[in-house]
Amino acid sequence: MSVDLFAGISVRDLPAAVAWYSKVLGTGPAFSPNDVESVWEVAEHRYVYVEQRPAHAGHGMITLFVEDFADRVAGAAARGLTPSREETYENGVRKTTYTDPDGNEISFGGAPTA
Repeated sequence: MSVDLFAGISVRDLPAAVAWYSKVLGTGPAFSPNDVESVWEVAEHRYVYVEQRPAHAGHGMITLFVEDFADRVAGAAARGLTPSREETYENGVRKTTYTDPDGNEISFGGAPTA
């Protein structure tokens, strides 16, 4: 079975969200299908998008489990972002969370270090 994923986050201000998510994801959007949405391809056939929906903004939570965890976190820091939370679970799995200007959370998860 093939799976494509579109995970959406509601935001108040689309241009501000595009700038912020470009920093946290390390690249600009792959495409903008209309005037109220922008889309990033985070892996083949897997997308995160922001949509200007002010009444719904601030309640999103997405975690991307990535192989290059340390590089992702270092890249976000180099682009001026500070995590709102950093965790290491009992099994060694790591999670770093960033909170956007609307209060939505996007996190990177990573396998335990060797």
